[in-house]
Amino acid sequence: MTNDEILHQSQVVCDGLSVEENNLWREILTHAGNRWSLGIIHSLGVGGKLRHAELSRRMKGITQRMLTRTLRQLERDGLVTRHDMGKVPPRVEYELTDLGMGFLLQMTPLWTWVVENNEGFLESRERFDARPVTPPKRY
Repeated sequence: MTNDEILHQSQVVCDGLSVEENNLWREILTHAGNRWSLGIIHSLGVGGKLRHAELSRRMKGITQRMLTRTLRQLERDGLVTRHDMGKVPPRVEYELTDLGMGFLLQMTPLWTWVVENNEGFLESRERFDARPVTPPKRY
């Protein structure tokens, strides 16, 4: 499929969305741009069922509050499932759903593309940062 055909197909899909569907896909795609969501999805995809503490260890720098909040958002959107073992002290495990695994598999080509183009991004940043700073115009 050519680039023009892909862009046309994308536009057709977007044009067919209702306002509610448009808002939903924007909310779901925020997971794709959220480092914590992506890290959790990746950890569960690679590690299988994991407890909260294990996810916390794998997610360097995440606070307990942010981990809990992100897990709840992912669970709400059907990407993660929470298994409460009903024990004292509480034992809870998290796992990707089929929907979550599909999300992970769709993200993998994007991650691969970013890694493969890493040098180009760095070169572009260096060129941009080397430009002289122009003060904003005052009208």
